[in-house]
Amino acid sequence: MLAGYKKIVILGSGAWGRALGKLFCYNCPEVYSWSRKSTTSLAETINNADILVSAISVSGLYPTLERLNTLDIPTRTLLVSATKGLDPITTKTPSQIWQEHFPKHSITVLSGPNLSKEIEQGLPAAAVVSSHNLEAARIVQKALSSELFRVYVNSDPLGTELGGTLKNVMAIAAGVCDGLHLGTNAKAALLTRALPEMIRVGSILGTKTETFFGLSGLGDLLATCNSPLSRNYQVGYQLAQGYYLGEILAKLEGTAEGINTTKVLMQIAKQQNLDLPISNEVYRLLSGEITPQESVKLIMERDLKSE
Repeated sequence: MLAGYKKIVILGSGAWGRALGKLFCYNCPEVYSWSRKSTTSLAETINNADILVSAISVSGLYPTLERLNTLDIPTRTLLVSATKGLDPITTKTPSQIWQEHFPKHSITVLSGPNLSKEIEQGLPAAAVVSSHNLEAARIVQKALSSELFRVYVNSDPLGTELGGTLKNVMAIAAGVCDGLHLGTNAKAALLTRALPEMIRVGSILGTKTETFFGLSGLGDLLATCNSPLSRNYQVGYQLAQGYYLGEILAKLEGTAEGINTTKVLMQIAKQQNLDLPISNEVYRLLSGEITPQESVKLIMERDLKSE
């Protein structure tokens, strides 16, 4: 039990929100959830909340924050962002948007190789919580840690957030690779080149390189790019099987954030003059400019260079 931290509120009732609720229940006596479909008001649900956890999709973030801004949330309330994505208008990350709305609060980022369905099944997993306020991060760490969920701490929230966000783009590429049955060698090459591409983005935005070799970078990359449970992987896999994006999304459970992330990432690449070959081909594939087979051919035909 955490002294002084009893009430946890999860914003968002999707698969990830439900999984987080289950994890917090191991240590916290009061765990509540709220979504736009809830019968209880947002004000009533978050009243006296010690930790507020956001598992809302990027598209729903601004409307929810506008409602929260009208409520009195004490500065002692810890805000945790567990959303993976980028805002299409501002290109900001979810934690940056939270901090913009609540400048006096401590914002903690939660990320890692955490497939919701596995967590709901009670399978072991690990994650990282990150904040410029390490005391806040350690409180969240203690609230989440259990015999089934190991939580680490670092002080690079942007890097932690980007690792969990950018891997969704790579998961689409990995799904294409498996959907085309290109083999283990091709998959290994893809993932090996995907990581430095993610690091290039992080470096230009001011993150620590070593963060991407941790759970929110390499760890999440391996999990998401190798599991049919990943929605982003499924998008790539089914595109490679000949399905159109529209019909894939119509049958998909939840949101494949990698689609929006790819578009925003291309905006960032243009602004920062970044060469992101894998992300660029995923973008062209999602836009219908090329086929999965053509995207593979174009990557293989790139100019030879040192590793």
